[in-house]
Amino acid sequence: MKDRQVEVVAGNHAVARVAGAVLVVAHRGRDKPTEDAPAVIALESLAELVRAAVEQQPNGPGALVAREATRWLMKHAEQISPGVPIDFGILSTAENGGVAIFLHGAVTAVLAGDGRVERYRGSDAAFTVDRVASVPALGVALFIDDDKGRVPEIPERRGIGWLVEGIAQAGGAIVWSDGARSRSAQAARPDTAEQRAPQHHRTPVAPLPTARIDPEPRQRPRPEPQPAATQASTSMLDSVADQPDPHEADTQIGGTNPAPQPDPDLQRRLEATAKATALTVKVMGFKCARAHPSDPRAAFCTVCGMPVDQTQALIEVVRPPLGMLILDDGMTYMLAADAVLGRDPEHSEAAQRGLIPLKVEDNSGGMSRAHAEIRLINWDVAVVDRGSTNGTRTRPPGFRDWIRLNPNQPMILVPGTEVMLGNRVLRFEPAAPPPFGG
Repeated sequence: MKDRQVEVVAGNHAVARVAGAVLVVAHRGRDKPTEDAPAVIALESLAELVRAAVEQQPNGPGALVAREATRWLMKHAEQISPGVPIDFGILSTAENGGVAIFLHGAVTAVLAGDGRVERYRGSDAAFTVDRVASVPALGVALFIDDDKGRVPEIPERRGIGWLVEGIAQAGGAIVWSDGARSRSAQAARPDTAEQRAPQHHRTPVAPLPTARIDPEPRQRPRPEPQPAATQASTSMLDSVADQPDPHEADTQIGGTNPAPQPDPDLQRRLEATAKATALTVKVMGFKCARAHPSDPRAAFCTVCGMPVDQTQALIEVVRPPLGMLILDDGMTYMLAADAVLGRDPEHSEAAQRGLIPLKVEDNSGGMSRAHAEIRLINWDVAVVDRGSTNGTRTRPPGFRDWIRLNPNQPMILVPGTEVMLGNRVLRFEPAAPPPFGG
């Protein structure tokens, strides 16, 4: 994405290009964003996160960007914008050369190809959208949804604006594909006014601040405390996109798997299921100084990593996400509700009971349609083999050998535990950052 033209679209939000990636953050104020606006502070912090990810994985930082952005949401977002969600999107390069899409809140990615348009909407997902897609023929854009949820279309022809590096005030950004230039040149002289593509205003570009190792946001003046808005809690980082079943593929454990190909119809059904399963489970726990619900057994907050007063009385709290499953291709699932995993879990009995179906593509023939379940038991995460033909195996941190689970017997996962289904491996990690961001 580093060499592609990035064109900004007129608007009142904040857009940045850094190390080849494109970021958009919503500014919800009526006035233009200033340097102390939450959107600008968030954009600077996310830009530093992206820059660090690109330095670590320059050939395909998309999966790392998604994982770090998820942790950023848990650690920094509430500090920057107390009580008000931060809507943002990031486009970066995937490991396979495709485009990695990460969305949270009222932001939409639009992929335009030859006669085909696909949309991924952050507002439809239970928590975030984490996708890998092929580079479309025309371009891919990030737009902040307006108050009515409307999303602009990508124009058929590119303009002359080019955001090389830095921050701009805009409503969104378009990353034009290499093949779009020739088509744009052929249609550069329309015969009628109706054929002309809409002209986008160009906005001045400001340099990004020097990146730090840890994307700790700079402090801004804190507003007077306001009552927290009541809203439905999120359910789960949205699940893996559908892929066509491969008939000829490597059958060995740990073999190379193709990058997921998005299926918009299945994606909408999965997101609707996840959104309908709102996080409403109440458990006994503590609250940290920032009022986050936390596991009473932990000395540090489950959400933000800050210390928790262990002498306080137990109270009933709404349980937050308990961690992440990270697939071997970098896809991530946020664990906030029970789920069923397999090669075709959507129509399983478990999905009918309300478990979130998470499809995991497998080319070994060793994964069942509904292979295993992830169950959230109080403050613990457990994996249960559903009596699959080839079994489910786990490997706790520090162990060399895999342990085959007894069917229908839950096993509690500790952070760092790996789970093998067929020839795919998932790793369980906590959602909260290390204490004090260390």
